[in-house]
Amino acid sequence: MSINASINNKITAAAVAVLVAITVTSCGSSKAAACPQIKESVLTIATDEPVYGPWFDNNEPSNGKGYEAAVAYAVAKDLGYSKDKVEWVRVPFNNVVAPGCRNFDFDINEFSITPERAKVIDFSTGYYDVTQAVITIAGSKIANAKSIADLQGAKLGAQVGTTSYATITDVIKPTQDVAVFDTNDVAKQALKNGQIDGLVVDLPTAFYITAVDLENGKIVGQFPAKKGGEQFGLVLSKGSWLTTDISKSVDKLRADGTLAKIEDQWLAAGASAPVLK
Repeated sequence: MSINASINNKITAAAVAVLVAITVTSCGSSKAAACPQIKESVLTIATDEPVYGPWFDNNEPSNGKGYEAAVAYAVAKDLGYSKDKVEWVRVPFNNVVAPGCRNFDFDINEFSITPERAKVIDFSTGYYDVTQAVITIAGSKIANAKSIADLQGAKLGAQVGTTSYATITDVIKPTQDVAVFDTNDVAKQALKNGQIDGLVVDLPTAFYITAVDLENGKIVGQFPAKKGGEQFGLVLSKGSWLTTDISKSVDKLRADGTLAKIEDQWLAAGASAPVLK
């Protein structure tokens, strides 16, 4: 055998070895390929910046006040993490739904579970059943709207990437372009300034904004529940180490009444709004 032939054989053998190694790695356990815990012995939870009531209080998730802050700590406790072992990070709403491992163990920020989102992220089972609503200012052109058809000529807005935005485009189908905002805070200001006639948000947020943030704020009505319902879920990286356990925790908290107690404490108990049809 020539020296060149010997070298070529060694190169070929090395290439085969690398290929085998890659194949074995890619066929390893799903646990090995999963997105790992961010920090050992610490539960890293994400939410938006800023966050608002009734989901959080005073833009401080770590105080445990507000519905979602309380749910987050209840889940953490069930998973075995005391409050001092929970750390919060801020991730803009529209940046959470992205492929790859993220910088949090789970995110809680009124994320509705949808098949499209579930293609690139994991969801827990639902921790809150939600409907969408439209709010306005008393005296506006839609203040007395009684039906979805009454909203179609209005200038409506919603936060980018939300099911509130999808409600406008898919359910209301307005004749004017939808105004899209980075946050509900910016959207509320647009409503105050008369730049939009109405803002679509989830129903608990609608009650909070009209009661606290808007002078003469009014809930025009809520939309019929989607077929199969709409639920908020905790968001995890696709293939997260935590997905199965966190869904078990959410199911347990729903079954033992913990979620209902938190809802009674932080959301408008028994609050309702007319259904627009």
